[in-house]
Amino acid sequence: MCTTYVAATLAHAVEAAGGTVERRLLVRLNPAVEHKTRGNAALAIHTDLDPARALDLARERLDLAETADPKTNPGVVVAPGAPGAVSDRVADFARRAVRELLDIDEAVALADEAGYEAAFAGNGRGRVGALAAVGAWRAFDDWTYECISYREESRWGTPRDVDRESVFAAADRGYPAVWDTVDHGEGYPVCVPRTPCPILHGIRGDDPDSVRQVAGEIDSEPVARRALFVTNQGTDAHLQSVDGVEALREGGAFRVDGVVVGTPETREGGHVFVELQGDDGERVDCAAFEPTKRFRDRVRVLRAGDRVTVCGEVSGGTLKLEKFAVRELVTTERENPDCPECGRSMGSAGAGQGYRCRDCGTHADGKVEVPVERDLEVGWYEVPPCARRHIAKPLVRGGFDGTVHPER
Repeated sequence: MCTTYVAATLAHAVEAAGGTVERRLLVRLNPAVEHKTRGNAALAIHTDLDPARALDLARERLDLAETADPKTNPGVVVAPGAPGAVSDRVADFARRAVRELLDIDEAVALADEAGYEAAFAGNGRGRVGALAAVGAWRAFDDWTYECISYREESRWGTPRDVDRESVFAAADRGYPAVWDTVDHGEGYPVCVPRTPCPILHGIRGDDPDSVRQVAGEIDSEPVARRALFVTNQGTDAHLQSVDGVEALREGGAFRVDGVVVGTPETREGGHVFVELQGDDGERVDCAAFEPTKRFRDRVRVLRAGDRVTVCGEVSGGTLKLEKFAVRELVTTERENPDCPECGRSMGSAGAGQGYRCRDCGTHADGKVEVPVERDLEVGWYEVPPCARRHIAKPLVRGGFDGTVHPER
């Protein structure tokens, strides 16, 4: 199943009951949470329908979730009042849900304190996300859009019939206002899921008209319904800026400055690791895993001494790279001097005695600085669209503190 589909059908039911749906809000929560759906989505429907009637309709649709699966524990929270008028505590809960690990008890207590009604199935862990969705409109101010097209129910679980050429053509026409629709490097239509869920394709971008237009230009099997969501996708809302490596915490995503230590290492499976020393002197391993594809080549050419900013989730003590910025590149290295007579490299003349050419007898005091060619420039680099997390901000959206090198 798909959380957005449940919300889309609930929004339709709200309208059929006489309510007005002002917006459908799609909030991606902390991607490091263990108990989550694939994209860790929480949804809010902003409507003027009577709260009691809204709760009844929501209860009726809980069964759309795969509740027979013990890992599926959906929850609903109904909050009277304007979305921007929630309490400071509810808004703060929403921010933390995107960046930290929260539990059910806190969500239940806070919803009760606010006077919100709730419904759930299983252990109701979904109430954490539901309450976060209630507070999100006040908590965040950077929003994007996704137009999601859904399949006819009879086709769920079968191969999708989507014309690949039309997807790439529509993506190129919509870019850069519409992003992460395809991955040109991998030749893959990112907007088309590979799971058996009800989604046919989802088009993401910076404005509603653009995502609708691209969705409408794709040739495919029949579309059963289409819904527009306001979302925090592509915003980096999950990243926390910290001053040093010591401040990194398991289960969170961070932005931290530091200097590369040693040479990047490619390990079994094609994963690339590089060690970073923060400004506080502490160190952490950073990794570009195999699914990040060509991004690994950017990491492989880093050198000891390069100054960078890295962004990503901390898991198992390793920072999983989503993007990084090169701030300063090492452009020289120290080598043995060449003999001015014959051009050969000099050898050590002994401890503290400099270097000499054994053939010519020429002498030099010490090593010399020589230029190094770098296959890397100052600026931001990112994983390709095929490896991007929903919430991670694509470089093409702008607003970064440096030159960007977008992947598409």
